[in-house]
Amino acid sequence: MSTNGTAEVNGKAGLLTPEPTQVLWNHEDVIATMPGGPPTTDSTSPVPFFHMLERLKTTKREGWRRFGITHGESISDHMYRMSLITMFAPPALAARINIPHCTKMALVHDMAEALVGDITPVDGVPKDEKSRRESTTMDYFTKSLLGRVNGGLTGKEIKAIWQEYEDSKTLESHYVHDVDKIELILQMVEYERVHNRKLDLGEFSWVATRIVLPEVKEWSDEILKEREVFWDGQKHDSYSEADLPGDEELAQQLEYYRDDRKLPNNDKTV
Repeated sequence: MSTNGTAEVNGKAGLLTPEPTQVLWNHEDVIATMPGGPPTTDSTSPVPFFHMLERLKTTKREGWRRFGITHGESISDHMYRMSLITMFAPPALAARINIPHCTKMALVHDMAEALVGDITPVDGVPKDEKSRRESTTMDYFTKSLLGRVNGGLTGKEIKAIWQEYEDSKTLESHYVHDVDKIELILQMVEYERVHNRKLDLGEFSWVATRIVLPEVKEWSDEILKEREVFWDGQKHDSYSEADLPGDEELAQQLEYYRDDRKLPNNDKTV
């Protein structure tokens, strides 16, 4: 059995069918394995939480590991570049959104993965279970570790920003969701370059079709054009709205990337 609630079925990761006696994933089990023991809770100092953040530096993004990239980016690597990208919103978009707020959102949106880990669409964990794990972890961070720090205000702000990203109803959250996808596409191309066309990561190109804001879509179009120049006519995978992945893979991706977001002044659901 894997540690994320999946089992090997005919050689593939499959969902475990919950039984009455089965213990669901909980953050306490992960905390119990931490070097030095569990962090101090209900402290007025943020230091225990600062130590928790170290796990974001050392936990790798799992999607790349499936392709043999064992020394790839960490979760905090991903969030750091995202936070910088948010600062480059084109003027027409920047005039409509709160850029510092977006930067904060980029810095906290994957914070729960410090304990939950980076669960990917192929791991067999339903999106609602992934959300449950992340929500309970964020409650632990913002209440047990930060509930008495600065009167609890900082923890409440972090939780509210994280929840805004999860709910995906504001223009700021739409932008950060799109930036999340841009960062992935950038890393896809960069890993292919490092491996000099010996590694095809084209299955990740599909996420570009889920970008909502036209200003961000321009960035993804530019990156994917760079990728085509790099491959120089050699065979490689590449997906678009007109050329989607196979049914099984597409269903897995839609489980994680399906949105009910609407652009402002536009009643078309994306």
